[in-house]
Amino acid sequence: MSTRLEAPVQEPRNVAGQGGVILAAVSRTFTVRGRAPVPALAGLTLRVAPGEIVAVVGPSGCGKTTLLELVCGLQRPDAGTVEAAPAVLMPQRDLLLPWLSAIDNAALALRVGGLGRGAARERARPLFAAFGLEGFEHSRPHELSGGMRQRVAFLRTLLAGKPVLCLDEPFAALDALTRGEMQGWLAGALVREPRTVVLVTHDVEEAAVLADRVVVLSPRPGRIVAELAVGAERPRRPTDPAVLAVRERALEALRG
Repeated sequence: MSTRLEAPVQEPRNVAGQGGVILAAVSRTFTVRGRAPVPALAGLTLRVAPGEIVAVVGPSGCGKTTLLELVCGLQRPDAGTVEAAPAVLMPQRDLLLPWLSAIDNAALALRVGGLGRGAARERARPLFAAFGLEGFEHSRPHELSGGMRQRVAFLRTLLAGKPVLCLDEPFAALDALTRGEMQGWLAGALVREPRTVVLVTHDVEEAAVLADRVVVLSPRPGRIVAELAVGAERPRRPTDPAVLAVRERALEALRG
C-alpha cells in the first residue's frame, strides 16, 4: 500500500500507486530545546515517475537526508504532502551485523518479514551470483572489502521488496577507484532489478552518470533551484558529452 503523509497527519491512502513519488510544497523544521529552530526543507515540490532514477545534490545540511526519510515515512512534514509507494532507505553506512554472514545480512529484511532462515537464504542466493558476490555468501562483514559490503547492503535493501529505493550517499565512504567501480555496478544492478530510485549524493558527476534527472537543492533550507534531465541512455561514462554537460550545469546551479 502506498502512503500519504501530511501535516496534520491523516490516514494513509493509495497514491503514487504505480511506484512513484510526489512531494508537494513540503517543509520540515527541526526544533531542539534551548536553540533556534533549524529549517531543513522549505516549500519543496518534486515528482519522481515510476521507474525513474532521480539524483539529489546540494550543499551539506540542505535537507537531502531529510527528504529521503520523508519519502520512506520515517519523518512527517510540517507542511505540504508526501505521496509515495512503499519505500526503503539504504543509509550512508552499510550497517551490516558483524555476527551474521553476508547472505544472512542480505536476507535480513526477509527474516524480519517472517521468512525462515533457509527460505530467506534461498531467495537471496541467486542475487549473490548476479551481483558478483558468489563464493562470499558465508563470509562475515570484516572479511569483505568496502565495495563488497556495500553490495551486500544494497542486496538487503533490494530484498526488502519495496518499489522505491532511497539511497543516501551509498558510496561516500569508498576510495575514488572503488567508488567508480561501484557506480558502474549499481547502474548494471538497476538494469537487472529496475526500481524507482531517489539517490542522494555530494558527487555531481556520480549524479549525472547514474540518474535520469538531477535535482539541485539550495543551501538550508533546501529548495529546488534546478532540475536537469541527462537525456542519454544508461549505462553512461563520466566522459560522455551528456554527463559533462549536466555536470557543468549542476555545478553552476550550486555556485549560483
